[in-house]
Amino acid sequence: MADIRVLIVEDDPFIAMDIESAVAEQLGDGVELIIVESVAEARRMTAKQLACALLDIDVVGGKTFDVASILQETGTPFAFVSGSAPHEVPAELRGARFLRKPFSTREVAAFVKTAVGVPELKAAQS
Repeated sequence: MADIRVLIVEDDPFIAMDIESAVAEQLGDGVELIIVESVAEARRMTAKQLACALLDIDVVGGKTFDVASILQETGTPFAFVSGSAPHEVPAELRGARFLRKPFSTREVAAFVKTAVGVPELKAAQS
């Protein structure tokens, strides 16, 4: 699982810590969490091999919709984790998972586990 990289785009450090904690608790030390707070940083991180991404919509530098489009084009699973309303998401991105703030860390962990295939990994190891 050392090859699992999860991008977290969140400009509120406390929310970022909650998401980080939820993901780390589920995936352990074998996951690399990449936490950024701006659209520009997030755009740069899309060049990396990512297992999945969790995107706040409104962050430093604007909205993450172009980042989401890049992830969608590359087939990288992502979810919006936002206080924005789901109808604010452009039509072409509305198929993405939407976790409304305040979110449940269980919801975040479940999305990441599914996105990275953890249930399949556990079944294969049995």
